[in-house]
Amino acid sequence: MKDLNPLVLLSVFEEMLGPLLWLLLAVVILGIIAFASLLLREKHLVSRRLVRSEALGIVGGALSLVLMAKVSSSGFTDAGGPADWLLIALVFGAGLVGSTILIYTMAGWWTALRKPTLNMNTK
Repeated sequence: MKDLNPLVLLSVFEEMLGPLLWLLLAVVILGIIAFASLLLREKHLVSRRLVRSEALGIVGGALSLVLMAKVSSSGFTDAGGPADWLLIALVFGAGLVGSTILIYTMAGWWTALRKPTLNMNTK
């Protein structure tokens, strides 16, 4: 395999994850759309919400490692070389960043939807 073909990667991920692949892709796409619309609505990042989301993102990184161990045929004790540990670090980082964004977005929309709106048509 000399070339990196995206369809081959898609087939490998679909074989490993099954229907969970499509659920994860839907969560990623909807999460990005919700995050972008929240940023457009608020026009800035809320630092307190971001710090709390980053702290909870560590749990998301750990859960991504658990998912990786479940879908692969090897465990963490089989990691032998630097490339294996780099892949483990990348999976943890992707889980951390993704869950931080999702938690920040959910907390932002939760706050926005619970806040009473001002009636601009008062006389």
